[in-house]
Amino acid sequence: MTMDGGAGDVTGGSVHVRNGVIEAVGKNVTARGAAEIDGRRTIVLPGLVDTHWHMWTTYLRSMAGDKPEDGYFPITTRYGQAMEPIDMYRGTKLAAAEAINSGITTVGDNCHNVRSHDHAVEDLRAIQESGLRCRWSYGPYRGMPADRRIDFADLEGFHRAWDKYSNEGLISLGFMWGGIPLGADAVKSPESMKAARKEIEAARRLGIPMCTHWASRENTPAGQVEALAQGKFLGKDLLLIHMLAASPTEMKMVAAAGSPISVSPGSELRIGYGSTKAVDFMQAGITVGVSVDSVPLTGNANFFGILKLLRNAENAKGFDEFRLTARRALEMGTIDGARALGLDGQIGSLTPGKRADLIMVRTDSLTMGVFTDPAHMLVEATEEADVDTVVVDGRILKRRGRLTAMVPEHVIGDAAATLEAVGKRVR
Repeated sequence: MTMDGGAGDVTGGSVHVRNGVIEAVGKNVTARGAAEIDGRRTIVLPGLVDTHWHMWTTYLRSMAGDKPEDGYFPITTRYGQAMEPIDMYRGTKLAAAEAINSGITTVGDNCHNVRSHDHAVEDLRAIQESGLRCRWSYGPYRGMPADRRIDFADLEGFHRAWDKYSNEGLISLGFMWGGIPLGADAVKSPESMKAARKEIEAARRLGIPMCTHWASRENTPAGQVEALAQGKFLGKDLLLIHMLAASPTEMKMVAAAGSPISVSPGSELRIGYGSTKAVDFMQAGITVGVSVDSVPLTGNANFFGILKLLRNAENAKGFDEFRLTARRALEMGTIDGARALGLDGQIGSLTPGKRADLIMVRTDSLTMGVFTDPAHMLVEATEEADVDTVVVDGRILKRRGRLTAMVPEHVIGDAAATLEAVGKRVR
């Protein structure tokens, strides 16, 4: 399944990878002297693309509780404030291992606990060691006062020295923008609006793509998206996250400006933000990617499960079995995710000339047999255990169902040690 509109699906086809690049895709592909991987009884497709994930929170798996004081924001803030740089590394390393295990080859890591330069460096180190492709976005820290902005000078320092962190181009730098003050806040503090505009203008001058959590709850007061549009903040380089409060008119504004949107159906439903508007966004002409968001809410990062939930929620909302097809959902998790991150020239489809990010999903397990329609099987039946092989930039990171560059027991043990240590500081 190439996810390339021109090439389509190739039954019995082959993919030739050389030096991290896709050389050829199709039938009767020859590659003299190349090592061969038997792909029979598998579906081969581009690696999955997650567009928004707070990876450091993964050591707090399923800890968002059932009382207000133990909700997602209080828990991540309490623990986030007590974290040392090594804890960022361990939490994100666990997320990276889970991503690869699930077939995710590209992550949008929204690092929203940059308490110091070293916290950021350690978060990045985990991504570097994992071998994942990543858009790493420098963010605020948990518990940051509402009138504070990020240390933009530190972000600029990362930009100047990015070769040191890019892992030979696999990791790109982004900026998790805090948005603009609205209503009474804007009136009270015109300086905050100036600071927000200064940040976004500086990021654009440096060529740093941005993301922002905006109009997240469906019951958010109207007009937030319009405020961004009127202020000329929207653009192809600004990924909008959640956006459940967007009206049809505002969706047209977003489409006209070219801003993509990242939807997180699992976390949005779990935290009570509302129901996905992914199809509404797409019908308005917006590029839509999909994301894990945060496993303290979602429990795990089974991306195929997220695509299944997204499709089912959209169909239920529309009282229509065919509102969102399996293939369209799969496009959102691959090529559209790449477009949302501005990486579709490099990844997202099995197209000659693109980087070799691909996965192989077995079809001979009890839960996957008998083979029928591949798109339906991927979205409706696939579990992490069915992901046999994961390749990023031509490097094999999972083979025959086992990680090749990380030892799960070590990664889990380190994350457990961080949970214990940070928990003692919190108490």
